[in-house]
Amino acid sequence: MDFKIDTRDTFTAITPVATEISGILSESLHNTVHKMRQSGSPNFIIDLQNGLSIAPEAIDKLVQLHEECYEAGCSLVLTAIKSPVLAAIKESGADEILNIAPQMIEAIDIVSMEILERDLFNEEE
Repeated sequence: MDFKIDTRDTFTAITPVATEISGILSESLHNTVHKMRQSGSPNFIIDLQNGLSIAPEAIDKLVQLHEECYEAGCSLVLTAIKSPVLAAIKESGADEILNIAPQMIEAIDIVSMEILERDLFNEEE
């Protein structure tokens, strides 16, 4: 699958090029994030600006990816979600689990706040 990947100091932004967020695409995204986590990238913003539709299994895979990231002490935020995709996510109830930000700047803010929270939590231990 084709992704645009932009690595920054505190996060990696991944933008799928495809307009359909399928189960196969979300599996590929999952594998990409897993490999990047192993190489030291701890925080991810998934930019879904190109997505016009999403398959139910893709939503499930995104929830699974979200849970795996947070169990590993990483951040994962979805951003720039178009209305039909957001509606499908809300209909599934996954919006209650996933971190969703309307724009990239808000996604960056969420990641930054989570980094601070983890740092403070680790200091207290």
